[in-house]
Amino acid sequence: MEIHLNSKKLKRSIIAAFAVLLLPLASMAQFTISGTVSQTNGNLPGASIRIKGKTTGTNADANGNYKISNLKAGSYTLSASFIGYKSIEKIITLSSDENINFTLEQSALLADEVTVRATRANEKSATTYKNIGKAEIEENNFGQDLPFILNNTPGVVVTSDAGAGVGYTGIRIRGSDASRVNVTVNGIPYNDSESQGTFWVNMPDFASSVDNIQIQRGVGISTNGAGAFGGSLNIQTLSSSEIPYAEINNSFGTFNTLKNTVKVGTGLIDNKWSFDGRLSRIKSDGFIDRGASDLKSYFLSGAYHGKNDLLRVNVFSGTEETYQAWNGVPEAKLRGDLEGLKEHYNNNLEYLYYTKADSLNLFNSDNRTYNQFTYKDQVDNYKQNHYQALYAKQFSEHFSFNGALHYTDGEGYFEEYKNSQKFTKYGLPNVVVGGTTITKTNLVRRRWLDNDFYGFTYAFNYQPQSDLNFTLGGAYNQYRGKHFGEITWAEHASTAANDHHYYDGKGNKDDFNTFGKINYNPTAQLSLFADLQYRNVAYKISGTDKNRKALDFNNNYNFFNPKVGATYFMNEQSNAYASFSVANKEPNRDDFTNLKEGLPNPKAERLNNVEAGYRFKDDRFNAGANVYGMFYKDQLIFTGEINEYSDAYRQNVDKSYRIGLELDASYTISSHFAVNANAAFSKNKIKNYIDYVSEYDANFDLINVQATTYKNPDISFSPNTVVFGELVYKPLAGLAVALQSKYVSKQFMDNTQNESRKLDAYWVNNARLGYNFSLKGIKNINVALLANNILNKKYESNGYTYSSIYPWATVTENFYFPQAGTNFLLSLNLNF
Repeated sequence: MEIHLNSKKLKRSIIAAFAVLLLPLASMAQFTISGTVSQTNGNLPGASIRIKGKTTGTNADANGNYKISNLKAGSYTLSASFIGYKSIEKIITLSSDENINFTLEQSALLADEVTVRATRANEKSATTYKNIGKAEIEENNFGQDLPFILNNTPGVVVTSDAGAGVGYTGIRIRGSDASRVNVTVNGIPYNDSESQGTFWVNMPDFASSVDNIQIQRGVGISTNGAGAFGGSLNIQTLSSSEIPYAEINNSFGTFNTLKNTVKVGTGLIDNKWSFDGRLSRIKSDGFIDRGASDLKSYFLSGAYHGKNDLLRVNVFSGTEETYQAWNGVPEAKLRGDLEGLKEHYNNNLEYLYYTKADSLNLFNSDNRTYNQFTYKDQVDNYKQNHYQALYAKQFSEHFSFNGALHYTDGEGYFEEYKNSQKFTKYGLPNVVVGGTTITKTNLVRRRWLDNDFYGFTYAFNYQPQSDLNFTLGGAYNQYRGKHFGEITWAEHASTAANDHHYYDGKGNKDDFNTFGKINYNPTAQLSLFADLQYRNVAYKISGTDKNRKALDFNNNYNFFNPKVGATYFMNEQSNAYASFSVANKEPNRDDFTNLKEGLPNPKAERLNNVEAGYRFKDDRFNAGANVYGMFYKDQLIFTGEINEYSDAYRQNVDKSYRIGLELDASYTISSHFAVNANAAFSKNKIKNYIDYVSEYDANFDLINVQATTYKNPDISFSPNTVVFGELVYKPLAGLAVALQSKYVSKQFMDNTQNESRKLDAYWVNNARLGYNFSLKGIKNINVALLANNILNKKYESNGYTYSSIYPWATVTENFYFPQAGTNFLLSLNLNF
């Protein structure tokens, strides 16, 4: 009996020992949560499923099914959400594979996302895109302009005139500049109607009022405003918070950069009303000498949330005063080439270096921070006010509408000091003093732009069944721009008063578009997409330009932009897509005003865009790969020639193209480590390019133009390789450290593919540290540090070049925009 009892005890002890030994293995076991997300009348493809407090999550496939794998045993809070539906959370204890289904009810309040849905791509759109959420925007927002927050996305290259990301900044996507990147704010066009560019300096600290951004590369889907020839930035401003909040955000850093932001919100009042506001100030001396910026802005928003509708009114404004740093640094100055600098000085003595102060500035200033301008008020001064009324209505679960009315008022000037200007250049009589006729004077002038932009956008969405969706949308916008110049001071005063306009020009532009889209799923795995857009542009330019040349252009364009594509869902985690799109684009104002006499008017451009890609996404690994071909007809490019007023101009080239491969991936290695990376490899060519160089006699009068033909040169400012990588380390709760690295290959500054006219390749490394914690009375405190260019790389991200032929030599001048070395931004953000 005793032996039997002892054997039982021994058996129990052995079992217990094995259980103890197996506990760590059990805790390391990997489990799966799967299920379906549905609503009253069917499943919800694309619904978001997330694990609260973690980056883990996925989206429902075309059948509404989802799966999250590789989860350890433990307790989790699982949430399911979809636009226009109430979110649901479920708490589960995971010790084996689980099947969790969600049934979502329509929300009593419409989500703000419906205001941009018509111009947003999704997994069924068969196009190449990337979504950037609020958290990522906030992590990277230290007061630099929005392009620098987007710098970590595929195929993007950014630049800053002042060298540190504050003031005049630019962005290129797939080598295409700002005039070819369509920007909308809540579906409303933002690009300037005439230059077609986007001036981020007019939107200081706008990132603090942004909820999310979608970047569509290539033509993308139909949107409002300027034609997308490289990409689109679709920006949605902040959505309403359900609870009241207040935030104080401050940043300070190198070059006396300072950002102060205050944000407040009421939350939902009576479950119907909400009000939000932001006030910001950004100041910076800039890396470049005198490259200072003084920027102010505000954002106000009020919304009414009905049971089936949403009305939101946004009023926001930006005021900027920025010292001009847009002439760059001469190459000889940048390289420390004294003999070359003397040659540059002598070649430009008549145009740039009139005074002793100009000469001393050229030879004595720092090679990388040199700024040609020394006049104390050589500033760009501009203010822009925006008014938006957004409305969305859910008529039924199948039919909805959203639309907007908008008005933008812009007014400002840039001021400059000019030496030895002929009175006749300004339409003024010469001055006679003591019997001596004076034909030239030193003066200060202002070139003004006073413009109004207004119109409406609309979109109807009809989804009769879960596998079929129609959208009908469009917009009508009018632009009225006034361009004029004033002389505010002259050493020798002529007959004109201070408010005399020495030139007056107008630009009137009417832009109408309408588009229809359809998504159809003939099977659970296949989604077909079609998008047809018609756009009409009427553009009239009249009056005189800045050189007092008569302007009389009246152009009307009719564009048809079809897009078709298909997406195949292989399983819950992966899909492949392919699409073909057409875009057309009208010339900009400078293409007409800078046109040399006797040359034909510029033609509209056409782009045929092919995209194909593969996407994979699970709870830890997210990856995408795509190939593209962008084939241009009559693309407008800079020819290398300047007109009689030294203005560069563009002419159409018959055929050119961009082809490339883009990769984008993120991987959560563990709860402590994550990796993000992307790469873009491309070939960007003009099939036949004619370069024009002006020839002058000894008196600097134009006598001839020499033409040289190049076969298959690279398109300017189009790097063949752009690579980004980021390692994120979270050693403990609330603390994150990120190391970022970006490589941009060489870029040519003109279309001759000449090695002597290029931007060198550069590799820049940044580090970001953030720590979140809370104290009594403060919901969250965030302390963050951004260290830019930690290896102090000396590089230039932008530049320009031009050549001239003289009896004694052919002279090529290169100018560069150096970027700052190692610099820091420290932020303290308080959330209440």
